[in-house]
Formats: sequence, C-alpha cells, structure tokens
Amino acid sequence: MLLLAFDTATPAVTVALHDGSGVIAEESAVDARKHGELLATSIAAVLSAVGASRADLTAIAVGTGPGPYTGLRAGLVTARVLASALAIRLDGFCTLDVIAAAVAADGPFVVATDARRRELYWAGYSPSVQRTCGPHVGPADELPGGLPVAGEGGLISAELAGRQIPPSFPSAVTLAQLAARRIKAGEPPLPAEPLYLRKPDAREPGPRKRVTP
Repeated sequence: MLLLAFDTATPAVTVALHDGSGVIAEESAVDARKHGELLATSIAAVLSAVGASRADLTAIAVGTGPGPYTGLRAGLVTARVLASALAIRLDGFCTLDVIAAAVAADGPFVVATDARRRELYWAGYSPSVQRTCGPHVGPADELPGGLPVAGEGGLISAELAGRQIPPSFPSAVTLAQLAARRIKAGEPPLPAEPLYLRKPDAREPGPRKRVTP
C-alpha cells in the first residue's frame, strides 16, 4: 500500500504518505491564501522523501470539509484528478471527524472550524469519538454550552474562550491512519463529496436588469 492523504478544508494544508504499516512522510503548513500552491509542493515533497512517484500510489484519502469553497475545492479536485488518472481508490472523510479522531477527551466535546462571516462549522462528538450531531454552520452561540472545543473555532471565537482543546487543525497523519484502517478491513470507499453547507461567496452575476426610459 502507498496511500496519499491530504486535507485543505481549513487554513492548514496537510499531506501524508502511509505504506500500510504507518505514516512514512508528512508535510503541513498554515496559509489560507495558498492552498493550491502548498498542496502541490507538499505532495511532491512527501513523495520525494521516500523516493516514490505518483505512479506508485495505490490509494488516496481526502478531507471533504466542511470548509470555505476555494480551499476545499483545491483538495477535492486534486484528489479526484489523481485517483481518476491513476485508476486507484479514493476515500473522502469529514474534516471535523479527522480532527475529532485526534482529540483526547474524557467526555463529550465539540469540533469547530472557521466558516468566516463570524460563523463556525461544527459537530458534536461522544467520548468514543462518534459524531452525535452535525455538521452544522452557524454562530458560536449555537454550539452546546460548556463542552470543550477542538479545532480553530475555539481560538478565534470570544464566546468559546477557555474551552479550547487540541488539535487546532486536521492532520493528514490522522487522515491516513483512518483511511488505511478502512482499506485493511476491506471496507468500501467513502464518497469524496464536498461538505460546503452553504453556497460559495463568489457567484456568477445574474442577467442585467432591463432599463426602460
């Protein structure tokens, strides 16, 4: 197995390679304005680190959000193009679930990421990391009160001050481990469909209004 995993649904661009036994290379950077550029260079870097090429890949896993349109689209398009060109397996994982899988909590918790417009993408989880609600998008005051909050949302929202727990961003290491586990168990691929939760900010202009004298 040579599994390539990456997520671009948050300001973090994170990439990892898994050989079936464990993660063998990883690259991560945080820059919300350079998802496409960082993703391409990070994929090249992890492959170069182990002396492999794209032709050696046997599977791909990608974070499906929720996340802002531009960043999320960069990862999903790359994943689909690579999987199609190489005729290999493609799995999609909710980015909030990826963050949750790395949380160490004794009780219920929430994962929240930046949705912009003073809103958050969020979901609730049990201590066994099973999603109990969501994903949703909305203001911070809609989150369950009193629960710890993983993800960047706990850092950027004043309403959630003091409730932040790690991690702040998804890790492709965790994503690769989740995907490798499914493959080894013989489970079918998960659909790589984007979780936008709302329409993109940029929209095509509508028809011009007719002006009558």
